[in-house]
Amino acid sequence: MIGTSTALSSRSLPFAGQSLSGEMLLPLTAVLLVAVPVFLQAPLVRQAPHAAALFTLPLVAAAVLLERHGRGSWQQLGPLLVGFSGSWLAGCLFWGWFREHPLLHLPIEAFALPLALAGLGGRWRLAGAFYLASLLGTAATDTAIALTGLMPLWPQVLSAPLSEAPLVLRQAGETVLEPANIALVTAMAALLIGVCTQLWKRGGSARVSAATLAATLAVDGLFLAAALLAPLSSGLI
Repeated sequence: MIGTSTALSSRSLPFAGQSLSGEMLLPLTAVLLVAVPVFLQAPLVRQAPHAAALFTLPLVAAAVLLERHGRGSWQQLGPLLVGFSGSWLAGCLFWGWFREHPLLHLPIEAFALPLALAGLGGRWRLAGAFYLASLLGTAATDTAIALTGLMPLWPQVLSAPLSEAPLVLRQAGETVLEPANIALVTAMAALLIGVCTQLWKRGGSARVSAATLAATLAVDGLFLAAALLAPLSSGLI
């Protein structure tokens, strides 16, 4: 997924010259960037969609400043934050204005796909690594939702009165626990774990992709648990 080029300078090579602890900084940061917004962004966007979307601007500004003027790991956090900014903006657009239309989820999340692919060949490869792995996780989740028959429940959960939404969400979670659906989700998870393992072995920015994708799997598992045990804490309603 992520290649290296001898034509690139050491400045653009992620993890170049870093210690083991330095190599772990960016993957761990990627995990945090996946985990933190998942249960916070949807409720925030519902309350103030314009403000949430506009927050992308300071995110990008901070990212560019870090990339241009940062040193060491701080400089490498800049491109990573750019990738996160793309995912953040896509999430704001969907959850703010299109959340009851699940078929639009993936197309909106993929709005920056050409830029992410182009970034893999240069100094913004960490941005592409994060964004593309996040998009792959989103695609896998949406595919699982469709194949397990949950897609019709999506708009029902979001449009139901607050008193009824937890019951609909719990029903969706219980649907996933049906034997056939458990087998499907387990198979997809095993496949994605295999992808994560191969990416991690490649090192460099591929480890950011691996960490991002693995974090997406973990968060989806937590979301399912929240839907079953504490629907109001899931962030979806």
